[in-house]
Amino acid sequence: MPDQNQNPNGSVPLRQPPLTPQDISAPRTNVPQPEPQVIQPEFIPVVPKIPKEPNRGLRDFGSFVGILATAGILAFLLISFVFRSYEVDGISMQTTLMNQDKLLIWKMPRTIARITGNPYLPARGDVVIFDQIDLTACGQGEARQLIKRVIALPGEKVSIVDGHYMVYNASYPQGFDPDKTLGYDQDGHIPTTTVTGETSDFTVGKNQVFVSGDNRPFSCDSRAFGPINENQLIGKLIIRLLPANKIKLF
Repeated sequence: MPDQNQNPNGSVPLRQPPLTPQDISAPRTNVPQPEPQVIQPEFIPVVPKIPKEPNRGLRDFGSFVGILATAGILAFLLISFVFRSYEVDGISMQTTLMNQDKLLIWKMPRTIARITGNPYLPARGDVVIFDQIDLTACGQGEARQLIKRVIALPGEKVSIVDGHYMVYNASYPQGFDPDKTLGYDQDGHIPTTTVTGETSDFTVGKNQVFVSGDNRPFSCDSRAFGPINENQLIGKLIIRLLPANKIKLF
């Protein structure tokens, strides 16, 4: 009687030994392992925030105010420290300057002198603007800004006879006539000097100048209120702007 485990063809099948607990727990090296998956973080696009455009009307108004403020500050600085326009009021400087002439005054030398702590002293012959507080000697009570010509400088002596000046200093101990030596007016005008009976002498102190109008019979100047201090000076005349047909550099 044939064996029950025997195949009909007479071969005997191989029997696999039973699995032990070690076989069950041992890793199976011949079984393919799944590839590890890399989990990518979810990409969330960032949309930039677009700032709101301010009200155009307010922005334009702010720009306009800024321009006005800048222009105002610039104008203030120029007028205070660089130059300023003036209008002649009166006849004391005729015929060099006529009533209502429009002038431009240069203030920069005085500004530099203030910054450096030095006195501002113009040159002889310069036409200057200055503050004169006391005008009682001229029959006027209120302070005014006057325009006159520099005749004498610190340390000099001025002698006046009938409106004619003689200036004495170390270089000219015998004196000189500034009306003849300076050539005040390039147009050929000569200061009106005749003041009959006027005789006086002045000594110009430190940091002072003696000033006079070119139309001396009708000028209130240092002959009346004495030499002026340098801190009264505002600036010097550099150009006559109007009338247009009389524009002139000084």
